[in-house]
Amino acid sequence: MGQRSRSVLAGMDRHQVAVYLGAILAGAVVGSAAPGAGPGLEHAISPVLGALLYVTFLQVPAKDLARSLRDGRFVAATLVVNFVVVPLEVAAMFAFLPADQAVRLGVLLVLLTPCVDYVIVFSGLAGGSNRRLLAATPVLLIAQILLLPFFLFLFLGRETADIVEIGPFVRAFLVLIVIPLALAWATQAWAGRHRAGTAVTSAIGTAMVPLMAATLFVVVASQIPALGDDLGDVFDVVPFYVAFLVVMPFAGWGVARLFRLDVAPARAVVFTGATRNSLVVLPLALALPDRLAIAAAVVVTQTLVEVLGMVAYVRLVPRLIRHGRNEPPTRPTGRHV
Repeated sequence: MGQRSRSVLAGMDRHQVAVYLGAILAGAVVGSAAPGAGPGLEHAISPVLGALLYVTFLQVPAKDLARSLRDGRFVAATLVVNFVVVPLEVAAMFAFLPADQAVRLGVLLVLLTPCVDYVIVFSGLAGGSNRRLLAATPVLLIAQILLLPFFLFLFLGRETADIVEIGPFVRAFLVLIVIPLALAWATQAWAGRHRAGTAVTSAIGTAMVPLMAATLFVVVASQIPALGDDLGDVFDVVPFYVAFLVVMPFAGWGVARLFRLDVAPARAVVFTGATRNSLVVLPLALALPDRLAIAAAVVVTQTLVEVLGMVAYVRLVPRLIRHGRNEPPTRPTGRHV
């Protein structure tokens, strides 16, 4: 890698938040100016996101992931915040949602499913424990696959719950978790035996920020056209998404304190409670019958609100959950694990 390339990557690393905001803005401009490119860009979401997660997984040795999964308090905290606290918050706002069944279904699909992908990157930027969060992602994905039909039945009844299939969840688990994780472990094994592997691993690690920016650009550019004529209909759910993001830092902090977690894992709990699985549930929403088609626009709207909210979280969560005087601070960085 040339000196100029290293200098550019170092600059992107120092100004990550500005880079991500620029990617979001560029995606919005491209999506609005060239709506015909939306379907093609949509096909790029999974590959780009898979590449991002591969680089993320590569930062954490396999032995550290196994050790983190044995951290019962952290795993329990992530399960409680996502499958007890979040459903209770959704239940509190459910009666105030627009009466349209498709709108309500879209809100439930996205808010009841915890994120398993870019949450790792944003958590790392705020000094969260990515090692523990990475270890918990398979548990979170499996739990939401099993619990989502149950939650939909509770909120909407059997008729609506039965039309949601788990196929997209299974595909997401393979494409976004299993394959990137297996490739990362294979790369780590190569690096452990050969000097060339170590050099390649180090070079790949510098791609974190560009890949995160590319992911945000592709998601926003591909989904802006999807809002289309439904923009006015879904505008009423924006305040609920904003309220969710306002409440969850304090709810996540409370759960982290309940489980007596240290600063880095506590920040990770806040992020896993606040970020939702919009990229995975979007195919579910797109596969719904025509009478429920607006649910996809509702999911897309949450994506746009959330990525802006995460930029604020990166700044605010470290202020909410601070290091003690005798505890060394963790430098917020996309490669923090």
